[in-house]
Amino acid sequence: MNILLIGSGGREHALAWAMAESPLCERLYCAPGNAGIACEGETVVLDVADHAAVIAFCRTMGIGLVVVGNEAPLVAGLVDDLAAAGVRAFGPTAAAARLEGSKAFTKALCDETGIPTAAYARFEAVEPALAYLRAQGAPIVVKYDGLAAGKGVVVAQTLPEAENAVRAMLAGPQDVVVIEAFMEGEEASFFALCDGTTALPLASAQDHKRAFDGDQGPNTGGMGAYSPAPVLTPDLEARVMAEIVEPTLAAMAARGTPFVGVLYAGLMIGPDGAPRLVEYNVRLGDPEAQALMPRLLSDPVEAMLAACDGRLSEVTLAWREEAALVVTLATTGYPGAVEKGSEIRNLEAAAALPGVRIFHAGTKRDGDRILANGGRVLSVVGLGADIAEARARAYAAVDAIDWPEGFCRRDIGWRALAR
Repeated sequence: MNILLIGSGGREHALAWAMAESPLCERLYCAPGNAGIACEGETVVLDVADHAAVIAFCRTMGIGLVVVGNEAPLVAGLVDDLAAAGVRAFGPTAAAARLEGSKAFTKALCDETGIPTAAYARFEAVEPALAYLRAQGAPIVVKYDGLAAGKGVVVAQTLPEAENAVRAMLAGPQDVVVIEAFMEGEEASFFALCDGTTALPLASAQDHKRAFDGDQGPNTGGMGAYSPAPVLTPDLEARVMAEIVEPTLAAMAARGTPFVGVLYAGLMIGPDGAPRLVEYNVRLGDPEAQALMPRLLSDPVEAMLAACDGRLSEVTLAWREEAALVVTLATTGYPGAVEKGSEIRNLEAAAALPGVRIFHAGTKRDGDRILANGGRVLSVVGLGADIAEARARAYAAVDAIDWPEGFCRRDIGWRALAR
């Protein structure tokens, strides 16, 4: 069948690479794609916010499956409109995507279903939020209620930092913030493929959100990841399914908004070993997808179709034993303002190193040159017998890339290696 992939980041390049290998995939189109995705399928100029244009493209090109990689089109209801037009799409409806689109919605659902998470309060005005902060003290977590490209969370270590975050996030008349108690522990990422009633766990992963070594600096969309995550033992994964994922799936189905797609549970594993939900995303993580896809032995297209058709109970997934570790190369200045257009050299030589795969995010092609075109620019993946070998291979490739305008963290995987 012909497949249309929506997105342009490293996650979408990893998905494009994996789906292009499927015997079910005849032609792969990507909108808008990037310089790396163009090597896996045909990139197309298509305004994904114009749902009528997307539907028209699907009809013209005989698209049998649309895979929505990033969250904004899901929250905007692209899957709903495709379904109404008779086009099969992998991802949740707008109502189900509220699990990511509104942190307040998810916290209320946790209250209703008894899902373990941090204590919280929701605010629409600055002064009540500031009063709550002062009563609670720091450290404390301030979250923008809506989508913020992975950067709408401030883990404030001081009260002035939290107050500044509240003022910034409540700058508009429709803005909402959620203020949460700070949770001690170790973060991990848990993914489940869902068909509305059945959830199938994917391999575990752990990402690094802070910009700089030692988990310092501002939160970003993700500076690296690895899979599997040693902190998520089989017993703990079973608890996450039973205490968090399955109750969520049941609650969404009971609301008449069944969740279909990838449910991404950001977790905090407390000092007592118990998992608590930090937040939900409604798609694969980035950069976790770049670690997961090279480890997946099963056909991702077949699994997605089973989820769309409510047949996940018939599916099993196989994974490589090797570990994968991803280092994000970003433009200097990220997650703040960055300058675009710098040239990235020696990519082919780096990608040719043993156990290495490079996925593009913010790149564009200019003739024979690859140029940086965003904040997070490349995902450099190392595969190895364990996290240590995967890490060594990823950083060997990073060091082979000639890009003075870029930077990366040098401690990706430190938690796994410290165990």
